[in-house]
Formats: sequence, C-alpha cells, structure tokens
Amino acid sequence: MTTGETLSERLADDIMQIIRTERLAPGDQLASSRDLARRFEVTTPTVREALRRLEATGAVEFRHGSGTYVGDGVDRRLLANPHRPLSTPDSVLELVEARLVVEPPIAAAAARTRDEAGLAMLTDSVTNALHPPRGDLRPAVHFHVALAATSGNTLLRETVEALLHVRARDQIEIRHRYDDRERDHAEHVELLAAVRDGDAARAEQLTRTHLESIRSAVRS
Repeated sequence: MTTGETLSERLADDIMQIIRTERLAPGDQLASSRDLARRFEVTTPTVREALRRLEATGAVEFRHGSGTYVGDGVDRRLLANPHRPLSTPDSVLELVEARLVVEPPIAAAAARTRDEAGLAMLTDSVTNALHPPRGDLRPAVHFHVALAATSGNTLLRETVEALLHVRARDQIEIRHRYDDRERDHAEHVELLAAVRDGDAARAEQLTRTHLESIRSAVRS
C-alpha cells in the first residue's frame, strides 16, 4: 500500500483488477461483498466502502436485492465532478470558450480517422439539434461527443463528454440561447458531410464557425 493510500482505496484497485483479469463487461455480476471480504481477508464493511468508491466513478453499480454489477463507466479514465456548480452568465461563456479551444482540432482528427463506430453515432445524433431543449433533459448521445468518438481516440471522447457533463447546466443554457434549431441542424449536417468526406480542414473550420456563432448568441 502506497503512502497515504487507505485500505479501501487499495481494495478498490484490487476489485478493478478482478474485473480486468476475469474480463468482466458492463452488466456482469461481481462476487458478493462477503465473498470478496473472504478473498481479500478484510471485513465486509471495508469491501462495501471500496465498492462505494467504485460506484461513484461508474465502475460498478448496485442493484437493490440483486447484487453488485460492473458499470458502464468501468473503462472511463476521466471523471466529471458529480456536484455540478451553479450556472452563471460567465460560466456559460467560459464553457463555449473552452469548447472553441478543444473541439475544432478534434473535428479535424475525426475527419482524418473516421472511426466506423463513431461515425455511426455521429450520423444517429445529427438530428438532435432539431429537438428543442426540455428542462434538464439531454440527448442520449451528444453530437459533439459522437464527433470526438469518430476520432477513434477514447480519451478525446471522454474529454468532451466530461466537459459537457460537468458543465451540464451551462450546456443546457447554451441550447436555450442558441435556439435556431434549423440552423443548428444544418451546421451539424455540414459538419457530418465534411467528416464523411475526410476533409479535415473543412471539419475544423465548420466546428470553429459553429462554436463562434454559439458564442455570439451567448454574449448577446
């Protein structure tokens, strides 16, 4: 155990090692807390504390009356703070500015790589822009997350996903302010075409122009 590392932290790492070694996938059931406690020669409450740590990251999920299962976030390397800050005019603009720095080169990478699975996601999500925002509801797959996935780089996808998740309230506010659904959709369609054509320069410029339009709407 490294300096400053608690027993539950080390145990959480050990449980993750079990998941990897046994090649468990999201939805697969883990051994019971009691069985894990016997395996690692620790108390059951210590195992539960370790599992709660993993639950917070999405690596495992508890199902009442059923047990503990591998979660969808088991392979996630970037985590968003679940305690999201309040949205303010400055924080909304800050999110757009951050996206302007991050997303245009990712769009270029997507056009160069055109990952098959990512491109399918991008195609499926292109109509998201046509649907007006409803409260705090967000699309199952965000178009710009799918764009990052099309780069074939999982870390880039997780970066955009984490950015939009941790600032979800700001992103929702952006959708309310940039409320020209037809224009938003048309810009996404153009961007999808550029990626499909493998035109990295155009994909980058279209993303930049799109986000600059959003910034103007936010500022006004």
